[in-house]
Amino acid sequence: MRTLHFSEQDVAKITATEVDALAQRLEQDEYRSPFEGLEDWHLLRALAFQRPELVEPYLYLLDIEAYDEA
Repeated sequence: MRTLHFSEQDVAKITATEVDALAQRLEQDEYRSPFEGLEDWHLLRALAFQRPELVEPYLYLLDIEAYDEA
């Protein structure tokens, strides 16, 4: 299974089609190593913070909880 290496510039260029492919890889969870899956998860997380409109349908894959900073 192919994973992505990314930088902040890459995150700005990712398309909705690429996000869909990323989400499908995470759902299938057929990585050769746990680190490949973690790399895709971190990319989806970076996208969620920088380009939330692309990730909204896939937020369940991140399992992010709100934190009370008070």
